[in-house]
Amino acid sequence: MSKQNENKENKSTAYQPFEIEEKIYNDWLDKKYFTADNTTDKKSYSIVIPPPNVTSVLHLGHALNNTIQDILIRKHRMQGFETCWIPGADHAGIATQVVVEKQLIKEGSARRDIGREKFLERTEEWAYSNKDKILHQLEKMGCSCDWSRTAFTIDEVRSNAVYEVFKHLYDKGWIYRGHRIVNWCISCHTSLSDDEVEHVDSKSHLWYINYKIKGSDEFLTVATTRPETMLGDTALAVSPKDSRFKKFVGKTVILPIIEREIPIVADSYVDPEFGTGVVKVTPAHDPNDFEIGKRHDLEEINVMNIDGTINENGGKFKGLDRYECRKQLLAELKKKNYLAKTEDYDLSAGTCYRCHNVIEPYLSDQWFVKMSEMAKPAIDAVKTGEIKFHPEYWSKTYLHWMENIRDWCISRQLWWGHRIPVWYAEDGTMFVSKDRPKAEDCPGYDPEKLVQDEDVLDTWFSSWLWPFSTMGWPDSDKDINAFYPTKVLSTASEIIFLWVARMVMAGYEFIGKLPFTDVYIHGTVRDANGIKMSKSLGNGIDPLEIIDKFGADALRISLVLATPDGQDPWLSKNTFELGRNFINKVHQVSRFVMMRLEDLKPDLDNLKDDDLVIFDKWILSRLQRTIESVDKSFSEYRLSTAAKTVYNFVWNDFCSWYVELIKPDQPGGKIREGSLHVAAYVLNQILKMMHPFTPFVTENIYTELQTQITGKSDTILFASWPQSDGKFIDDNLEQSLEQIQAVVTAVRSVRAELNVHPGKKSDLFIRVSDDAFATLLENHIQYFRSLIRVESLHVGKDIKKPPVSASTVISGAEIFVPLEGLIDIEVEKTRLEKELINLKTQLEKVSKKLANPDFLSNAPDDVISKEKAKKEDYQERTEKLNKNLEQIMGW
Repeated sequence: MSKQNENKENKSTAYQPFEIEEKIYNDWLDKKYFTADNTTDKKSYSIVIPPPNVTSVLHLGHALNNTIQDILIRKHRMQGFETCWIPGADHAGIATQVVVEKQLIKEGSARRDIGREKFLERTEEWAYSNKDKILHQLEKMGCSCDWSRTAFTIDEVRSNAVYEVFKHLYDKGWIYRGHRIVNWCISCHTSLSDDEVEHVDSKSHLWYINYKIKGSDEFLTVATTRPETMLGDTALAVSPKDSRFKKFVGKTVILPIIEREIPIVADSYVDPEFGTGVVKVTPAHDPNDFEIGKRHDLEEINVMNIDGTINENGGKFKGLDRYECRKQLLAELKKKNYLAKTEDYDLSAGTCYRCHNVIEPYLSDQWFVKMSEMAKPAIDAVKTGEIKFHPEYWSKTYLHWMENIRDWCISRQLWWGHRIPVWYAEDGTMFVSKDRPKAEDCPGYDPEKLVQDEDVLDTWFSSWLWPFSTMGWPDSDKDINAFYPTKVLSTASEIIFLWVARMVMAGYEFIGKLPFTDVYIHGTVRDANGIKMSKSLGNGIDPLEIIDKFGADALRISLVLATPDGQDPWLSKNTFELGRNFINKVHQVSRFVMMRLEDLKPDLDNLKDDDLVIFDKWILSRLQRTIESVDKSFSEYRLSTAAKTVYNFVWNDFCSWYVELIKPDQPGGKIREGSLHVAAYVLNQILKMMHPFTPFVTENIYTELQTQITGKSDTILFASWPQSDGKFIDDNLEQSLEQIQAVVTAVRSVRAELNVHPGKKSDLFIRVSDDAFATLLENHIQYFRSLIRVESLHVGKDIKKPPVSASTVISGAEIFVPLEGLIDIEVEKTRLEKELINLKTQLEKVSKKLANPDFLSNAPDDVISKEKAKKEDYQERTEKLNKNLEQIMGW
């Protein structure tokens, strides 16, 4: 190797991602490599990004999801598809309004103080600013999105789609205004759809309250978890099949405290086995009670204000917070002997998905969408396999929800969002129009006197149109014709109902086609203790922080390697050392191969097979097997498995074995030319396989390799994806090499455990069970000399164990490593004894801690797990050291 190359190698031992990633990405942007052509004849492959909310910067969950999408886009770009990955963001109605309102409060103001128009101007400015920050994060991660098609759920094109859909469904009779029970958030002051309610398990109580039957000394006892709502009771109900209460049906009871007379009705909804068999009916504060009330023509009495305080219908409790009302009401019930008993109760309470306050079922006028008809083709699509879930079991979750679908409450009592396009005349007549209707649109009415609905549409009402609104619908069909339907939707399981199912329904209803063929559900990112990462818990990790420390490639490959297919990853900042070390390994081995090529110009895409030795044939067999395995994993959406397959081939087969095997025996020696051709060819295929996972380092090396060999600095983005024709795959050869590797690994392990200096040579004795194994080993003595410093090899069925030697066993052979002259036995014995004493102390300490009941009952689970892992490690190391000491003592 020349002096110049030696200096170059020393300078390039560590990869510096920060010097190249931004430069490479800007070059890609300048050359418009990510911009899709909707006029091409090529087969298309498209993805729409799940639009992140503009309320905060991206977290590791977003990083994982967008890495997955970019991997798929980059692979298909290399396979010759016209790829189109559309980026964008969601205006996030409730969440964004809450953020801006908090800002105003800090300034001593409120939204109603500044008015709707100025509030929307301020919110829009904030939202667009945050959107730009999010898009910048995606760029830093290396996402190859078509930025010319960037969409925002509240921009003009997407808004046109929203209003078009509203009018379509309204004209069809599927959008209606109803007086119904909704999920009401007392903090955000808006309704929520069923899917925006998160249920949280908590400890509560079941209170048993006596209702006195009018004109009698008898009582009926009711159990409730929300006693404050009894202020709005308008009946008691029993099952018509319950003989215990037949005599009471048609009679009345006196509502405690309020002293209102209410009827006793029989209704099939009541379960005789639950509670006392008698239920209180509060039509304005429970969806099931609302239905009972409709069947029996009961009065609907709302006892709460929109902020959760009690209104004038609550009598003396007016103005109290709902929980303070509960406290005072229970005290009075107890004082007047109406409270029969109290029991502990495990409650699953519905909470707002944004502010996490407990929601109230609340009777209100809202806008709804009828969903049952739209659900039918969306159900059939999954049942027939037209749309596939990966992993498949998520299809059951999807179908369960779709087959029990309810009408969707789409109105929200907010200012930020798409204002409901309904205009009211003074007599209540309604007109649907995006803008103020013109005179011809509202004959007989003055357009200037029409008043628009104050509410806005649910954020998801724009998001469910995303697969086609991002392509210009309804204003343009060019992208629709070229890229719709998309191929795959990558997302998390928690929005299967909120988003995935609704997009499928919208696709069939408005375009007449499914929106995507595959749904890939990835795991939920958790911290090192298994807790879901979130901003509110303070355990989240900013992707940019990882990129600044390790580089974007390290972030990407670490995320995929650490996320088992179909499972949740547990991540810490140390997780990303895995990717950094891998990137460095690839960088270093690339330097090694490229510098030793010198003036050679191997064909990187078509390898000549007329000058191959056994290890050349072996690495080519492993390469083709790896390509086939990776392709199979991709086809099954097992991206983590694909990444691990590439990782293992690169690190183990190529770097740890093949490159070591082709190195010359003597320093300064030359590598065999045929093997250098193979090494360059395999490296080129490795870079292509790695590119979707690690785009920057592969682009950097690939362009250098191409320049060195062909004189052209071609980009890897459009390089052909590796293919296997299977001609090099050789099962027998791989099995033979596995046997050689087993011997090398076993000898290395023995030498390392007994502290043998790596540079010292020794003989090697191997007792085999068959002659074929012996012949194989003898024929490859040169590799044992270079890899494990073997002086002389002795192989046979009758080999005896030499004196002062260590032994180990592998399949089909017993291996003896003579140690005389390699180690100072007394020094090694003393070292092992000291280490055993130290380990014994540590083992006793951790065992004592794990035997302490107080520690086990009070320490966090993760701390206990770490202590158990320590104990196992100490025990394993003690066992190994004792084994080594026993061997030494026998010499």
